[in-house]
Amino acid sequence: MEDDAVIFIGDKPVMNYVLAVMTQFNKPIASVILKARGRAISRAVDTAEITRNRFMPNLTVKTITIGTESIPNVEGKSVNVSSMEIILTKQE
Repeated sequence: MEDDAVIFIGDKPVMNYVLAVMTQFNKPIASVILKARGRAISRAVDTAEITRNRFMPNLTVKTITIGTESIPNVEGKSVNVSSMEIILTKQE
């Protein structure tokens, strides 16, 4: 059994990420990690909740990790961006 899969949340529609999560759990996988930064954080939360409530009620949120990443912008200055990781696991 593989350890886990990582899905990076971006600008695509939420249902694309929901389908990606469900596809990963059809493989022999222990957990799926949703990673998002900035404005994509709300899309990551929506993905986790839609997957749990509509399609896979046996999923649980194992851990939510929040943080701040420092990213250089085009002017060379450092900009702080919020980040979040949501770890989903399947209950047996």
